[in-house]
Amino acid sequence: MRLFLIRHGRQSSPLCNVDVELSEEGVQQATLLAARLSGLIPDRIYTSGLLRAKQTAGIIFGKNAEVLVREELNEISFGDLTGRPDAENKTVYRDYFSAKRRKEENLRIPGGESPEEVYARAAGVVAEAVSSGAETVVFVTHGGVIRALVAGLLGLGAGQMLRIADGLEHTSLTELHYSNEADCFSLERLNDCAHLEGRKELLRSAWIK
Repeated sequence: MRLFLIRHGRQSSPLCNVDVELSEEGVQQATLLAARLSGLIPDRIYTSGLLRAKQTAGIIFGKNAEVLVREELNEISFGDLTGRPDAENKTVYRDYFSAKRRKEENLRIPGGESPEEVYARAAGVVAEAVSSGAETVVFVTHGGVIRALVAGLLGLGAGQMLRIADGLEHTSLTELHYSNEADCFSLERLNDCAHLEGRKELLRSAWIK
């Protein structure tokens, strides 16, 4: 089974993990990825229950595509950080962000989830996809979920999530292959954003300060 993990397009609010629609840039990112994946016909498409992920899936695969919504693919709960500006969070929760820079194992967000908790729920959807017999599966989900899944599925332990890239580009592709014979996943590519080449305004560096 080929498992494609797609991060949603950029959201329309700068606040932490609020359930809002895509920004104009997010729509552009998803449109560029749609063109790139025009020849891909997934057997199953899953998305989180959050609006930005569902909109991204609709742009990439068309509004009439059958999409399976799974709340288990929702972004990691940011708990007390939710709905606040990043600058405020980095001041109020200075100790947490310091631990994050040190890439502490299984770091729990204040009032929110740990990577292992995210993996526990999201891995159930992976198991569902594997048992379905589908050969090509797409998850349109979130950065935290993708990093936790990659760390967990590769046997590193989801608690090592912070070692899986410092950040994922919006609409980036991460691809894993599942081997029935070996009963394990292998990583084929991570944070592939070739469709955004030449569009610096659509990269994280254009908005993360």
